[in-house]
Amino acid sequence: MTRNPDDAHAFGAPGELMTAQASHVPTPSLVWLDRSLYPFTSRYFESADGRMHYIDEGTGPAILFVHGTPTWSFLYRHLVAHLAPGHRVIAVDHLGFGLSDKSPTAPYEPQDHARRLVALLDRLDLSGVTLVLHDFGGPIGWSAALARPGRIDRLVLFNSWMWSIDDDPAIARGAKVAGSWLGRLLYRHLNFPVKVLMPKAMGDPTVLTPEIHRHYAAPLATPDERMGAWACARALLGAGAWYEQLWAQRSLLRGKPMLLLWGMRDPAFGPSYLERWRREFPEAQVHAVATSGHFVPEEAAPEVAPLLERFLEAPAPRTAATG
Repeated sequence: MTRNPDDAHAFGAPGELMTAQASHVPTPSLVWLDRSLYPFTSRYFESADGRMHYIDEGTGPAILFVHGTPTWSFLYRHLVAHLAPGHRVIAVDHLGFGLSDKSPTAPYEPQDHARRLVALLDRLDLSGVTLVLHDFGGPIGWSAALARPGRIDRLVLFNSWMWSIDDDPAIARGAKVAGSWLGRLLYRHLNFPVKVLMPKAMGDPTVLTPEIHRHYAAPLATPDERMGAWACARALLGAGAWYEQLWAQRSLLRGKPMLLLWGMRDPAFGPSYLERWRREFPEAQVHAVATSGHFVPEEAAPEVAPLLERFLEAPAPRTAATG
């Protein structure tokens, strides 16, 4: 797999983020970013709605990591470092998250993120891809796989869903709050998903050290920068019809090898969600991480990285270059 040199812009040396301007002055707002934790070259894709940040490390079969909320590609840093020696590893930041643009007026519905992900797949002309999905990255990446099935060889899912969750009382209650005036206050002005929900969703909250926690909070530093996270919270219920539309097409992806890596202490998408995936995809490989909560790539990378690597080594069905 070779890169198209025109696919996007890469700035600076590995471990160094530079701005797009010719002066190559480091971006002052990123002084919080510890490059010893995230030592990857930053690249950018100019989507129709704004500039999307991604990393593209290593050479070999392509792996595309897709995050949810309120995280960004930083979530996958351990897996990227582990797999890059033998693979081409790409991890994207959705618009409104991480190091991507965060316009307060950009479209941030999951359908919009999926459309932009398809555009990136096409721009990089990726084929034989393993999609690795977590949280909202599940429906976003699933939609991209349905749109371009010929580009996707395998699917790996961390705690996620692909159907309407209106009938899940716990999630429905939280989603209703998120769509209210109180949700606007909590999400836009108090950074509630990072400061409160992330620690609560960890199997072991001590994993989220102050330094690591800071790297999730800093990209969402202002109310305007939190529009993407708030839009996702509202879409838990608001996009239910779209999730059902995706789920109705699940048979189209049943032939793809699938690996389910599940945090069993996830208070939102825990064992019952894993069981639904297993019923619908009985051929999927499954590994339950007993001690992990929602954020398995952050909590249990040493445990799941070898499993993911072995899954990637197995032969995959031959697919066409385009969807």
